[in-house]
Amino acid sequence: VQLVESGGGLAQPGGSLRLSCVASGFTFSNYVMSWYRQAPGKERERVATVSTGASSTIYADSVKGRFTVSRDNAKNTVYLQMNSLKPEDTAVYYCNVRRVLRDYWGQGTQVTVSS
Repeated sequence: VQLVESGGGLAQPGGSLRLSCVASGFTFSNYVMSWYRQAPGKERERVATVSTGASSTIYADSVKGRFTVSRDNAKNTVYLQMNSLKPEDTAVYYCNVRRVLRDYWGQGTQVTVSS
């Protein structure tokens, strides 16, 4: 299993970023995918989850209405569109899949929101 995130960077408050995660090594369309984040000194928290067919999504209260998770099963890719970014969104963002009772993670992509 390999998960490779991209799209992080520096954004101003109120700005937008789009994260991507390309998956390989498993049948992507069969698995729920999630995005997590971890800020310095804080525990990793789940940000968003998308069902296998993308018909169902779940968001952390802190990002509802601002972030949108989606997936393209033909491209083995899950996305996180982040709008109206706030300084408190600064963190390393990780792609996740739980497969056979084990969590797999990407290497993470840094998102920094600052003026």
